[in-house]
Amino acid sequence: MKRRRPRRRNTRSTAPGTHLPVLLDATLAALAPRPGETHVDCTAGYGGHACALLRAVGPTGKLIVFDLDPAHLARTTERLAAIGHPFVAHHLNFAGIAQALAGERVDGVLADLGMSSMQVDDAERGFSYRRDGPLDMRMDPTRGRTAAELLASIEVDELEAALRELADEERAAYLAPKIVAAARAGLLQRTGDLTALIERESGIQNWRLRPSAGQWQTHPAAKTFQALRILVNREIANLQQLLRMVPFVLKPAGRVAILSFHSGEDRLVKAAFRDGLRQGIYDAISEEPIRASLAERTENPRSRSAKLRWARRACSF
Repeated sequence: MKRRRPRRRNTRSTAPGTHLPVLLDATLAALAPRPGETHVDCTAGYGGHACALLRAVGPTGKLIVFDLDPAHLARTTERLAAIGHPFVAHHLNFAGIAQALAGERVDGVLADLGMSSMQVDDAERGFSYRRDGPLDMRMDPTRGRTAAELLASIEVDELEAALRELADEERAAYLAPKIVAAARAGLLQRTGDLTALIERESGIQNWRLRPSAGQWQTHPAAKTFQALRILVNREIANLQQLLRMVPFVLKPAGRVAILSFHSGEDRLVKAAFRDGLRQGIYDAISEEPIRASLAERTENPRSRSAKLRWARRACSF
């Protein structure tokens, strides 16, 4: 009689890539944090980048972290405190960086514009098309309209433009009226409702992230969820404000690094850095975005769409 092999226990408590900071080595190379410097992490998230920066600046330096999500900030503060070096934490949107620093100049600024895995993994936050929960999507759940509330009042042409411009959704003209009609009928209260509608309209069944080795497939609802999250949290306006303010909070030769995850964000960062170079605000910028290696994309699927751009403030500005 053929003996069965014992089933291998899954010792991983999370999916591959969970909580891994995206492009960590490239980010540290761009910011070049040194002992005694002051750096800002505008989007602390789980704290992967923040912890690396805090260790780099050491006990004589300082890290300042922002996060709009109060739950994130509390957990990340605990992780930073365990390192034992000086840091300051603010429950704040990075658009308010100048007011928070109150005239203080810093050596480096980092903004990771991607979603935190903790937010995606929490179904109650409503960010994931793969987990059923309330259709919320607010980074700060204590204020603002939810995604369900936004969809109930948005006009079709406004949603169509958002899908196209914020998420490169090719089916924007087809999906927008379907989504708005369902929302106004009270049929889109949960993430599962919206995901099911898009899957039905797209004719996609048995979706898989990795249909074959070395290949990834985008879920048909991914772009819609991305556009809605950006709308709910006013992410484009906040990024534009950050890009305007960064030169005024950096010391001479200070560095800024920004990780973006869709073409709209990357275009804004690219244009701001190139304009700054032409105006003499920056004396060096990354000419092309830095992308994750195949090994990192395999280990951490979040890194697949990431683009890192950096700039260095001119000493004469």
